[in-house]
Amino acid sequence: MTDALPTLNEADALRADIYRLFATLLRQAPDAELLNWLADLSIEQDGSRLAECWQSLAGAAQSGNAEQLQRAHFRHLVGVIQGDVVPYASWYRNGELMEAALVALRRDLKVLGFERSEHTRDPEDHLAALCEVMVMMIESASFEQAYFFSQHLAPWAASCFADLGQVDTAFYAALGQLGSAFMESEQARLSIDASHKPVRIVEH
Repeated sequence: MTDALPTLNEADALRADIYRLFATLLRQAPDAELLNWLADLSIEQDGSRLAECWQSLAGAAQSGNAEQLQRAHFRHLVGVIQGDVVPYASWYRNGELMEAALVALRRDLKVLGFERSEHTRDPEDHLAALCEVMVMMIESASFEQAYFFSQHLAPWAASCFADLGQVDTAFYAALGQLGSAFMESEQARLSIDASHKPVRIVEH
């Protein structure tokens, strides 16, 4: 018998859903169903940067085409050698792939009990993979969320999304701008949480 996952409050459930959406859209282009869902989003305009970014993404989804976005995803995030944006922690933090940031991440993932999926060829420091780890940590109400975010996302994720925000495809530019705004809001939120819960990952 497995322990049931804790019941999430509305804010944390929304955070998990947003990380899950980023992971999906960074790994692959949206299909027609996801585009339609994004296009139909009802955004409460509260004057915040996040609300404006969500509205931009919804607008870009309305005029987006799944087939064109598949080509754009490859061009911006994959590439023959590399895409316009290289969404790996080691690239942003060390200037090369498979470098120190990946080693540190693998150490912390091992301590946390996360194992690399056999179905992915990407190194664990791909931004989508880190978003997936955040989903699992939020859904399990892990007290180490703030530490993990501060060590493995805060130093580079907003910059990576900001670079994506500069590409010439409206949908991916909107995704990048939203991701940058969300990462900044997460940093503010989790910095407050960390000040109340000074927990670090400790290897036993």
